[in-house]
Amino acid sequence: MPKRFELLVFDWDGTLMDSAGAIVASIQESCRDLGLPVPERERASHIIGLGLKDALAYAVPELPPSDYGKLAERYRHHYLARDSDLELFPGIREMLAALERQGHLLAVATGKSRAGLERVLEATQLKQYFDSSRCADETRSKPHPAMLQELMQELLIEPEATLMIGDTAHDLQMAVNAGVPALAVSYGAHPRHSLTALNPLGCVDTPQELLPWLTKNA
Repeated sequence: MPKRFELLVFDWDGTLMDSAGAIVASIQESCRDLGLPVPERERASHIIGLGLKDALAYAVPELPPSDYGKLAERYRHHYLARDSDLELFPGIREMLAALERQGHLLAVATGKSRAGLERVLEATQLKQYFDSSRCADETRSKPHPAMLQELMQELLIEPEATLMIGDTAHDLQMAVNAGVPALAVSYGAHPRHSLTALNPLGCVDTPQELLPWLTKNA
């Protein structure tokens, strides 16, 4: 049966890896370190998927841009301390292998830095499955469409043959901005209602639902 989507683009944090909680806690601890107002969990969760500068500007609006570097350094300190304990969501490795066998091209579009993505790709041994990737320190941050546009241009895939899969409104709005269909996952950073408001093709509530949905619809 012909594939509807040649290219499947995955967000990383909160979609493939169970890291949203670690990101939130690291932001909150970084603010405490510097005596800054500590954002509530909902506000800290909202920034997941954004590039670092945009994330800090939203999470701590009182922070002058000249101090972004200090907060970023403390964030990296706390996040890296948790890094070795982070795990993929159940079934993700098997899902990627199955999608590769089905003939899809696979890519990552993430708010991580290139160094951060390379580190987790090596740690999880998933790099072999991805044909390309884009990170927030290489191009425009989500929800700007640049990540998807660059991936499609590189891999020679049209928007209608591309599917974005992500757990945040930033992922889904990026897809809208790029003219790309999207699948939402509600087990990550953003609540289901904020995802479905952006009219994705579907919304799955557990990692185990991803492969069946994609096999049937992609």
